[in-house]
Amino acid sequence: MGNHRFFGLVLAGAVMALQCCAEEKLVPLPLQLPKPSFENNGPRQITHRLLAKPRGNEPFMAPEGVRNVALKKPVTSSDTEPTLGTLKQVTDGDKEAEDTSVVELGPGQQWVQIDLGAPYAIYAIVIWHYHKVSRVYKDVVVQVADDADCTANVRTIFNNDTDCSSRLALGADLEYEDDFLGLLIDAKGAKARYVRCYSKGNSSNDQNHYTEVEVWGLPAK
Repeated sequence: MGNHRFFGLVLAGAVMALQCCAEEKLVPLPLQLPKPSFENNGPRQITHRLLAKPRGNEPFMAPEGVRNVALKKPVTSSDTEPTLGTLKQVTDGDKEAEDTSVVELGPGQQWVQIDLGAPYAIYAIVIWHYHKVSRVYKDVVVQVADDADCTANVRTIFNNDTDCSSRLALGADLEYEDDFLGLLIDAKGAKARYVRCYSKGNSSNDQNHYTEVEVWGLPAK
């Protein structure tokens, strides 16, 4: 009887897992890309360092119903007075390669943070820094957290700071060339209310730029 009961429990657990998977239907992320700019529509211009390969055309799969929960949400930053633009442009939906679409922060390490307003299960984060010309942004680190100070339940989901110069832990991700495809990060359903994105200058100058940040998720259960 003991064995029968054990196998019955195992079978019930397997059925529940299959039902859960069936309910979570995966579909291509409904990502709308900006137009490629003239400068980055040709061969890659930065070849002197090891970079991640450009993202291909294969769609990113996410649960059905995900949406950009960062759209029009409030943005704060380590630089409260950007050199160009305003912080609200980071989530305004405009990701085109235009100078008027870009927010420029000061030199050195800077961050922008999005308050989603409530906890969400986050499946993808997409970042466009400045994709009008060929650039590599340095020490890109993306964290999610439960509080505005980014201290409660902090999780790092992307980090290409391979020498720990930003003092946010040693990163294992590759640097990448910013382009119209954006940096798409698999957040694997991490539950959080706040998303913070760091950078530390770029291959052209020491300024930091953001054109748009999208956070694709569903309300946390």
